[in-house]
Amino acid sequence: MSVELAPQSQPNMSDEAALLARRRYMQKLQILALFSFMALLPLVVRNTYYIHVIIFIGLNLILATGLNLLMGYAGQVSLGHAAFFGIGAYTSGILTATYDWNAWLALLAALALTSFVAWLVGRPTLRLKGHHLSMATLGVGIIVAVVLRQWEGMTGGPAGMKTPGISILGFDLNTDLRYYYFVWAWVCLLTVLFANLVESRPGRALRALHDSELAAQILGIDTASFKVRAFVISAAYASIAGSLYAHSSMRFISPTPFAFETSVALLVMVVLGGQGTLWGPVVGAVSITFIQEFLRPWAQYDIVVYGLILMVLMIVMPGGLSRALGRLWEIVSGRVRARRARGRGGAER
Repeated sequence: MSVELAPQSQPNMSDEAALLARRRYMQKLQILALFSFMALLPLVVRNTYYIHVIIFIGLNLILATGLNLLMGYAGQVSLGHAAFFGIGAYTSGILTATYDWNAWLALLAALALTSFVAWLVGRPTLRLKGHHLSMATLGVGIIVAVVLRQWEGMTGGPAGMKTPGISILGFDLNTDLRYYYFVWAWVCLLTVLFANLVESRPGRALRALHDSELAAQILGIDTASFKVRAFVISAAYASIAGSLYAHSSMRFISPTPFAFETSVALLVMVVLGGQGTLWGPVVGAVSITFIQEFLRPWAQYDIVVYGLILMVLMIVMPGGLSRALGRLWEIVSGRVRARRARGRGGAER
């Protein structure tokens, strides 16, 4: 008499792969929808001031996306991220205005220099435990701010310096509308690269590092190396934003946008939007940029507002606005589906 044994249940890897593929597909659709909306927005918004504000939303989004990789995935905090923003802007501005470099070559040189500085700072500090990176980046931010203000012969000092524009194949991006599309094309490219990175093997390694550095080390992940890479990539994003800022339609840079307050604002953007999410930087950049514009007559109090926002978020929404909105959407959509199901059940009876 033979007894047939029931096959042991094994995890269905194909279902997990299908779920991951569906998530990536939905992310691509969401990114496509966002940038289609941004491409059509100037057809409705024609006011030059609002176009200018939306350009700055794009620049802040690039900065927040890079910082989100460092904070939300690698679990590290930078208190001087505006320094890398400033290095990118001034390197690109000085090379083009003083040494007559091509703006595209200057952008690449600024990217290389900023990444190298980030590597120099991150390599020794990220091998240590604790908040050494926070202190190191705070020091770098202070040093860069002092250099930008005091090195008047090169940077123009507090008065700032004029910078040339940028062109594509002879097409000069000398208006806010042209620069709007240029900046948001960069935002689209860098967002797609970010989305692909966090869903790749290095991205999953960073998530493991964020959850538990010890567990990641046990799994064989070189945590120090991954933290340095995340820091360098984050600084590279800031450098690109700085170069784009330097060659904007204003064609002028000064040390003020690269001060410590900007580093705090970037940190608040990431926390407000939601660390470790694709849409957190979008929500944070839009929210903080509009808050900055609203507070412009009272700019001396913006750091107080940022502190209050952080305090409230830590108590009410520690996961950020994007996660809160996501949960709200799940609740609403779940109730709608339940009502439809009840409606179908009543109709069948």
